[in-house]
Amino acid sequence: MIDKKFDIVVLGGGPGGYVAAIRASQLGLSVALIEKEHLGGICLNWGCIPTKAMLKSAEVFETLNKASDYGVKAENVSFDLSKIVDRSKKIASQLSSGVKHLLHKNKVEVINGLGVLENKNTIVVDNDGHKRSISTSSVIIATGARAREIEGLESDGNLIWNYKHALRPSRMPKKMLVVGSGAIGVEFASFYNSLGCKITVIELLDRILPNEDNDIAVYAKKEFELKGIKIIENTKIKQIRKSNENVAVDFESSGNITTDDFDTIIMATGIVGNIEEIGLDVLGIKVEKSHIETDKFCETNVENIYAIGDVSGAPWLAHKASHEGVIVAEKISGLTVKPIEDNTIAGCTFCSPQIASVGLTEEKAVEAGWKIKVGRFPFSANGKALAIGESGGFVKTIFDSETGELLGAHMVGPEVTELIHSFVLGKKLEGTDEDFFETIFPHPTLSEALHESSLNSDKRTIHF
Repeated sequence: MIDKKFDIVVLGGGPGGYVAAIRASQLGLSVALIEKEHLGGICLNWGCIPTKAMLKSAEVFETLNKASDYGVKAENVSFDLSKIVDRSKKIASQLSSGVKHLLHKNKVEVINGLGVLENKNTIVVDNDGHKRSISTSSVIIATGARAREIEGLESDGNLIWNYKHALRPSRMPKKMLVVGSGAIGVEFASFYNSLGCKITVIELLDRILPNEDNDIAVYAKKEFELKGIKIIENTKIKQIRKSNENVAVDFESSGNITTDDFDTIIMATGIVGNIEEIGLDVLGIKVEKSHIETDKFCETNVENIYAIGDVSGAPWLAHKASHEGVIVAEKISGLTVKPIEDNTIAGCTFCSPQIASVGLTEEKAVEAGWKIKVGRFPFSANGKALAIGESGGFVKTIFDSETGELLGAHMVGPEVTELIHSFVLGKKLEGTDEDFFETIFPHPTLSEALHESSLNSDKRTIHF
């Protein structure tokens, strides 16, 4: 028996799901959001937010240890790992409560439990054995993703950690292996390295940060190594042997085997979509490599059933999920919407140094046949960077040499995750090199490096 009917039912309360629910309600639709665990999803509770809180603690610790560089005395600096973790948990909890308030404010009915598609218009919600059926005209699947497990390297919370264990450490590791050098891997490597842990990062491919521009990856590797992080590329794990206190790891590279011991391994080898046990097979919803297939408007092969966020594939970013949620809500309500342009979605990695990018890398631009001009500007020539004592890194811009169209922008250095939005806007507004040449950037700011990098593409740099 149908308990209640809604215009839209959202499965999952992460950054895609709760935003979709709120926007749909704003447009006058009746909305139910089904969440089996935490409002805010992985990003808010186990990912984006708590990691940034912990990285900030590590940054403060690092700064205090070099306080003398700023003419400040700070002696016998130490940290309390449990308090660092508690702070991150408190911030996540605060934001999760905020999401709950926003959903209530916008008259979204939140239903706790696991939602399963019985048919395209009926969802059965199971909350610890208590079941109810609800009816809907449209479904938005926003069930997110989870850490990928590799056979033989399954996380156990003791010697082998996934991201959840890394965010709630029971001890401070002394010697750690990070498997995978994407954003998650290098962020955890930065955090634990800053607190004194001896870090090794292993990458199967021939370079770390494989999704970034090559110049950025090369520079980041150099900086990581200067901080004491060991980088092993083009290498795979052949075998592991666990003891009570450590893991012996055999590495294979070019046919050669080497061995090292670690007291902790963090697995950062990607994610898989949460597609199980929600009724996709009942409706014949198409799935490819653990992710739901969708069209440019996030609709699946079954009419009126949509999928957004991590469960629908790359890029696995919270801001992409949220925007997809808005698009779908507006489409269902009858508004005219535009699909997401992937080349306008910024990527941000909050390691030390920070990395941010949007659009094409130089390699991809050349592969695509673009005739390009490239600009670069180092933060070492930026007054604000020198003043704050963080002058490492650079800004790189890629323009079409014929039309001046901005094709891509890539940065590594201080607060670049807060600077990338200028180039995102440039991409969205189809900006050109001339637009950046003629923009007056404030002084003294880090943002001036964006201006100078653009000028450099036309050999017009002033300060370098």
